[in-house]
Amino acid sequence: MTNKEGILLILSGPSGAGKGTICKSLLKETDIQYSISATTRKPRPGEKDGREYFFITKEEFEKKIQEDAFLEWAQVYDNYYGTPKKFVEEVLVSGKDCILEIDPQGAQKVKGKKPDAVYVFIAPPSMQELKNRITNRGTENTLEINKRLNCAKEEMLSMHNYDYVVINDKVETAVKKIQAILIAEKCRIQRNKLYCI
Repeated sequence: MTNKEGILLILSGPSGAGKGTICKSLLKETDIQYSISATTRKPRPGEKDGREYFFITKEEFEKKIQEDAFLEWAQVYDNYYGTPKKFVEEVLVSGKDCILEIDPQGAQKVKGKKPDAVYVFIAPPSMQELKNRITNRGTENTLEINKRLNCAKEEMLSMHNYDYVVINDKVETAVKKIQAILIAEKCRIQRNKLYCI
């Protein structure tokens, strides 16, 4: 019996919706591989190269774009972000699920290349709660916070491009919903054609 290909799970939503926290919980509780993105932004306190992101220069990133080394890439808040293509493909072929935590702009690029991936939009309970979360992080100044909030309003409009929406009111509940989505997706006829008579 041939090994079934893993599911590519796309998690995206506005900055501050809690994608990172949900991802960390999923990685602890689920046998899923996290795809580390490359970025040109500077590391935040506590972040390490090769763990949260591959931190590279703008010149290196642009060279990789020319080499078509990314599954997707986007420019967000004056920085580049991209998903190394080879890594994701190797994980899926091995039969393991792979999770991408990317912004809505990047998710749309992946959809063009991987329409069979599972797209989940992580939404905040309210815009006020989103503002509180971004402010409480303490990593952005007032100008950057306002820029992120304006961008979040635009990103919320892209929700209809996803397969599912999960409101992140409580992390534990959001994680359980995503686990349920993965179980349901693994039972889809399209993913089990090899096993059907």
